[in-house]
Amino acid sequence: MLHTIKSYLNFLWHSKNEHRVHSPFVYSLVSKCFYDKKKYLEYSVLQNYRKSLLQNKNTIVVTDFGAGSKVFKTNTRPISKIAKTAGISSKRAELLFRITNYFKPESILEIGTSLGLATVALSLGNKNATMNTLEGCLATSLMAKKQFVKFNLKNVKLIQTEFSSYLKTFEFRLSTFDLIYFDGNHSKSATLEYFELLLPTITNETVWIFDDIHWSQDMKDAWKIIQNHPKVTVAIDTFQWGLVFFRKEQPKEHFVIRP
Repeated sequence: MLHTIKSYLNFLWHSKNEHRVHSPFVYSLVSKCFYDKKKYLEYSVLQNYRKSLLQNKNTIVVTDFGAGSKVFKTNTRPISKIAKTAGISSKRAELLFRITNYFKPESILEIGTSLGLATVALSLGNKNATMNTLEGCLATSLMAKKQFVKFNLKNVKLIQTEFSSYLKTFEFRLSTFDLIYFDGNHSKSATLEYFELLLPTITNETVWIFDDIHWSQDMKDAWKIIQNHPKVTVAIDTFQWGLVFFRKEQPKEHFVIRP
């Protein structure tokens, strides 16, 4: 908790709003997307999706994985509690929807489905996109699939798999993705492994979003390595997320933005 408070105070000290951003690309993103005040109809779907999970008192056996595909621990948890504590917040879901709606990615990858609170935001952001979402826990993935059917998310394909093994498959590495949302394993080693494995899939228009970049010193270190990578031209720290872009025409810059 103390680490998070210190990190957030440091973030507030260094953060800017759109009026102090001199990059046209980032200024447009911040002013037209981050600070977009429009009340989208899709917001009600996000709210109803969340509400359906918060009202679900059934329990499932959640499996967490450690290194490789080894089981780290299992525990029985109410679906409502998972949605409340482990899922993306309402505000962040709306922002994720706006980011997807702003860039209109044709292909989306999500690493870490959980119960699908972020998945639905990504899916609704561009209903014409093809979307793959990866989840390691069987029980969680089955619950998410039920939600996707209930809310008619026809463009989402959920793959229950161990992340690292799947990302190393030959067929997968021939893929390209316009947007990738990283929310599967909040450790430095796993985050950097996924980053390196997915580099062959980038295009000039690719958007990558890393969750919980200030969650621990481990994740802060990973974020610093990522933003300094030679292929990354623009990095945006929003405290909860780190966004990176690979636009060759952009000068290398790092921004700290209050969303």
